[in-house]
Amino acid sequence: MTSTGRFTLPSEENFAEKTKELAELWGADAIRNSDGTHLDESVLALGKKIYSAYFPTRAHNEWITLHMDETPQVYLLSKRALAESDTVDVSLMDGFFEEQLKPNRDADPHKYWEVVDRTTNEVVDASLWTLDEDTDTVHVSGAELMHEYTVSFLAYIIWDPVEMYNHLTNGWGDKEHEIPFDIYHPATRKFVFDTFEQWLKDNPQVDVVRFTTFFYQFTLLFDQKQREKVVDWFGCACTVSPAALDDFEKEYGYRLRPEDFVDGGAYNSAWRVPRKAQRDWIDFLSGFVRANVKKLADMSHEAGKEAMMFLGDQWIGTEPYKDGFEDLGLDAVVGSIGDGTTTRMIADIPGVKYTEGRFLPYFFPDTFYEGNDPSIEGLDNWRKARRAILRSPISRMGYGGYLSLAAKFPKFVDTVTHIADEFRDIHDRTGGVAAEGELNVAILNSWGKMRSWMAFTVAHALPNKQTYSYYGILESLSGMRVNVRFISFDDVLEHGVADDIDVIINGGPVDTAFTGGDVWKNPKLTETLRAWVRGGGAFVGVGEPSSLARFQAGRFFQLADVLGVDEERYQTLSVDKYFPTVTPEHFITADVHVDPAAREAWEKAGYRIPLSGCGGGQGIKPLGGIDFGEPIANTFPVNEDVTLLRADGGQVQLAVNEYGKGRGVYVSGLPYSAANARLLERILFWASHNEDKYTAYSSTNPECEVAVFPDAGQYCVINNTDRPQSTDVALPDGSVEHFDLDQSAIAWRNL
Repeated sequence: MTSTGRFTLPSEENFAEKTKELAELWGADAIRNSDGTHLDESVLALGKKIYSAYFPTRAHNEWITLHMDETPQVYLLSKRALAESDTVDVSLMDGFFEEQLKPNRDADPHKYWEVVDRTTNEVVDASLWTLDEDTDTVHVSGAELMHEYTVSFLAYIIWDPVEMYNHLTNGWGDKEHEIPFDIYHPATRKFVFDTFEQWLKDNPQVDVVRFTTFFYQFTLLFDQKQREKVVDWFGCACTVSPAALDDFEKEYGYRLRPEDFVDGGAYNSAWRVPRKAQRDWIDFLSGFVRANVKKLADMSHEAGKEAMMFLGDQWIGTEPYKDGFEDLGLDAVVGSIGDGTTTRMIADIPGVKYTEGRFLPYFFPDTFYEGNDPSIEGLDNWRKARRAILRSPISRMGYGGYLSLAAKFPKFVDTVTHIADEFRDIHDRTGGVAAEGELNVAILNSWGKMRSWMAFTVAHALPNKQTYSYYGILESLSGMRVNVRFISFDDVLEHGVADDIDVIINGGPVDTAFTGGDVWKNPKLTETLRAWVRGGGAFVGVGEPSSLARFQAGRFFQLADVLGVDEERYQTLSVDKYFPTVTPEHFITADVHVDPAAREAWEKAGYRIPLSGCGGGQGIKPLGGIDFGEPIANTFPVNEDVTLLRADGGQVQLAVNEYGKGRGVYVSGLPYSAANARLLERILFWASHNEDKYTAYSSTNPECEVAVFPDAGQYCVINNTDRPQSTDVALPDGSVEHFDLDQSAIAWRNL
């Protein structure tokens, strides 16, 4: 029987009867409109809570077409042009989508733009270049032969990137492009607040203003073929204006360069080790954004409505994990659920009354088309989110898009009915309280708390070849029986390591925000972490942890002594590296399945004879059994006391090291899978000397996980697959309970 509540249903025009039917079937207590749609009067009369999407800075072309110099702006980096004489021409818009972007010729280019000799990295004097406005070409004189030149130039954003994406995806044809506007300009800011004040009066039926979102879009730029060119879900590139740059200079005492935004073409990706200018701009921007968000929230409350923020689209500057977010007065945050990590990104946000997840698939024609089965994605999305919800509950769920599309797929309709009922059942049983965590785990990187559950991401929940070996850490942790926090290198340098932290994880590629870059040149950092581990702490390194791009003091990993592993950077090839024999059986690898034939071949093959540059102990045959993702080449044990658990192909993939009273563990990579989540869980319990806590409420099948709710007096076992699974669960008294679970099933038992 369908339960009710905690569910937000999208609807649209001329779909009232089916909306009512699906609202009852899915137990919806709230109805929302989606981008480009409105709710019929008969839908408003259903007695449900009404959400209305509100776009503060678009959908008013009647205003912005009269003020086209007040659209948001972005610094763009031109393609490189090679000088084959003492002059060179640089085309500005080559490679950019001209329906989205237009060079700003209104503000003095010689003040706000920059031409750079990329061969020497020197700025070209403004007297040596001119702009041809008719062709959007910069002519550079006095160029050095065979040097490359670029122009960093301001451009107006003349088509809202999200509306543009929706427009192109749904084939809206000749629908008018919605032009965004920038509230940094006083006239536009007044228009935004005046318009919202009138909207509140005109929409008394709305209970929740769903701000989608506020003022500044994350970096989302397209090329001339309408493909994504630059996408950074955390990017602040699209937040610039001459007025803001001038005010920043007055407040901070120095002027930002265009290079501080284009960053050589990296556009200040969250993977870059953050620099002072980048951090200062984020602080400056968030101060402005938050002050104006608070005004919108206050206006909503004065009109008797809740203020809800969508964590997406124009969310830049709100910084939900930066101190002070709770002062904005927002009632709720809603965000797109892509997996367990993005679920936690929403659920863990402090300072709001409740959080809501918008589940996938989105009701768009790219998924809901004849011959496709959207229920497959729907259940997959639910399974990924559910394991995280058990650890950090979101209060509500819902979907987005066009309900008329979803209604054409009966199997999907039934799937959502099941998901919604199960979501409510979890809340009813647990009271919305998180499952018990056994360990306290800290992720250490440059961003710390400000980017909680946001590490290792480029675009929201989308796979990436260079990131999946690290993103799997967060995805594994999102549903694991541990408590997770995010700390920065600055936190450790200023305050040391908190007493209640059991394990610290540092991971990622060299010279990124996630491994730290030059912060490791500060001896206080290595001193602090060494002392903590030596006193009984646990440090887990993934990929190239604690690494410095430049060879320093004979080490690439600055905590190689803690991890027991370093990486050969072709500086010490003359120094032989001897590998101890691999230990195939260990607490950490107890659940790793190795094909018996592969194990037998590995045992029979023996070990390599010690050669210069590669030591004895390496197996001739791979032992395998673990997916480490993208390989990290040339890792080696720093001594023969290290315990190697995997060393296939001439380098170390998994090793453990005793370090005083503490322990270090090295893993070359950890893509998400049930097996790897189990591997990481065992790593954390072993590294922190908590092996004795591991057995109680553990599952013999890694595809099934257990969550314990002491206050509710219950525990549950979940099947995270689309196939039936069986597992045994060990109880604290030593007894074992067997479970046979259908696909995607959840089973509850009393403690």
